[in-house]
Amino acid sequence: MVDRVRAAEQDLDRYLQEPRWYQGLGPDAPASIAYFSPEFGITEVLPQYSGGLGILAGDHLKAASDLGVPLIGVGLLYQAGYFKQSLSRDAWQQETYPVLDPDGLPLTLLREPSPDGNGKALEISLPLPNGRRLLAHIWRADVGRVPLLLLDSNVPGNDDAARSITDRLYGGGGDHRLQQELLLGMGGVKALRAFQKLTGSAAPEVFHTNEGHAGFLGIERIQELMSGEQALTFDEALAAGRASTVFTTHTPVPAGIDRFEIAQISHFFQAGLAPEVPVDRILELGRENYADGNPAVFNMAVMGLRLAQRANGVAKLHGEVSRGMFSALWPGFDHSEVPITSVTNGVHVPTWVDSRISQAARDQFGSEAEALGKWDLAYNVSDADVWELRREMRAALVEDVRRRLRAAWKKRGAADAEPGLDRQRPGPRRAHHRIRPPRAHLQTADADAARAGAAEGTAPAQGAPHPAWSSPESPTRRTTRGRR
Repeated sequence: MVDRVRAAEQDLDRYLQEPRWYQGLGPDAPASIAYFSPEFGITEVLPQYSGGLGILAGDHLKAASDLGVPLIGVGLLYQAGYFKQSLSRDAWQQETYPVLDPDGLPLTLLREPSPDGNGKALEISLPLPNGRRLLAHIWRADVGRVPLLLLDSNVPGNDDAARSITDRLYGGGGDHRLQQELLLGMGGVKALRAFQKLTGSAAPEVFHTNEGHAGFLGIERIQELMSGEQALTFDEALAAGRASTVFTTHTPVPAGIDRFEIAQISHFFQAGLAPEVPVDRILELGRENYADGNPAVFNMAVMGLRLAQRANGVAKLHGEVSRGMFSALWPGFDHSEVPITSVTNGVHVPTWVDSRISQAARDQFGSEAEALGKWDLAYNVSDADVWELRREMRAALVEDVRRRLRAAWKKRGAADAEPGLDRQRPGPRRAHHRIRPPRAHLQTADADAARAGAAEGTAPAQGAPHPAWSSPESPTRRTTRGRR
């Protein structure tokens, strides 16, 4: 046992310290890259995500660690994360928001240096209207080689309203949502500077904003450049900030973009959030002052695009859709010439590939082949071996689905003998959708076919609809009643 622990420790040390792919790029590669996102799907132990945006961000951090990319993640620490959802016996959606204890999570609170290591917690501050201030502590999670900084407003120095700013992921609206995004963007840059000073790490040379939620980081960087020893003008600071900023858009529909009233943005910046930056210039960065836009609206994606030198969608088709959706920002350009490219989403392979696959590769070809990615050797594996491995993994999947289905039904008050708990049937499949499935009820429009599909375990099921979509005739209730 001791030998195994030592071997694991040595393996971890090698992973964290030895040069990897990025270190072979030479001295011209950026020494540090900041990656901002409102959510990070690292592990279910750290429930700070709701869907694809967070899973992508989490996979970026993991892949960056494996490749040795000097990434620093920046996000918010939500007191209740995202909701946990279940159905009542009558198919009503029920949401709970379990409160998280940061001390019980794989996090470290950043503190000022002290002999005993228990110095005062590092704190960043943002001015708010009416003489209020927003304070936040900084928690650190280590994703392999990559530090993730999470800002927490639930601190003693805040009033009740400020403490609740980081209460829930995508919670609230209006001023609450705006203050979350101000803390993520502007507070995130301040947190990076505090971390940089504390650890002596390199200042980020590239800033990447994952969707428009963190777009205010660009305003904070302009403020830094206009208030430094060699202060720049607004236009100079804007150009300098843009040169090192990347913006990724994720949504294919305008409804998925955060939009605020211009007067609302002005109200908050008049409080002194960026005292050196003219408020009217800030408002113009997000104003929809283009054909078919609303000049009274501040659009976070529009600001993100105007503050970034490079922009991309997350798939080839999404890039085409985004060029069309934002084409009014570049009047006179053909859609194909709009400067929004695309980088197709990838995944962190070790997270999503079953460990049995990796073990089979090591057994068949040795660990070196797996490390070098020589997956073409897979053609040397017999069909019988591949089929047996598939059967084994499918059996594990079916057993996991049965366990989850059984637990869900019993939580709703069902008895073991009720439908859906027969161990000889795999049960209905479940797919995750954050966007409301408008035709989910069509799956059960033919009641006889739906009952047959549920009995055979072949009927797909929608999952995790938003709490606001609960109604007596919601697709979720109609679909669930149809299965019963």
